[in-house]
Amino acid sequence: MKKSEGLSFFITILIAVVIALFIRNFIFNIAVVNGQSMEPTLHEKDKLMCLSYRRFTDVKPGEIVVISPPNDKRKFIKRVIATGGDTIEFKEGHVFVNGKELDETYTSSDITYSDVDKFVLKENEYFVMGDNRLPGKSEDSRFFGPIDKKRINSVASYRILPFSNRGKL
Repeated sequence: MKKSEGLSFFITILIAVVIALFIRNFIFNIAVVNGQSMEPTLHEKDKLMCLSYRRFTDVKPGEIVVISPPNDKRKFIKRVIATGGDTIEFKEGHVFVNGKELDETYTSSDITYSDVDKFVLKENEYFVMGDNRLPGKSEDSRFFGPIDKKRINSVASYRILPFSNRGKL
């Protein structure tokens, strides 16, 4: 191989890597569900298409996000429950946002407990929880507190696998 061919090959590989990183960080990526925290909505090893660019937009309650939790190197998949300025309260096993009880048809249990009764979110903070509300099944904002918007990596939009459950989230 000539020196110029080697350089050309290296530049081609470098450009391909830069394009792949750009797509993953700014357009979309694939996330794999690890654990039971989002059951019954998502299951272990489900593969999701996530929109990376959505982290720069307003993420709404009800959307499923991939986050970097505080003090943990893993990525978590959780549902946004409330956004900046909202007040979340836990009363008698029920979740209230701004005084109104949430209608959470997607959860594993009709009862949700928290060691903290009330959270008041600052601007650019999000409160996230797993759909599996059975005790000990989801490590979420009830335990590590609200997350800053910069901790949202992407928004899950479509389940790719398994084929039997593929579709929009």
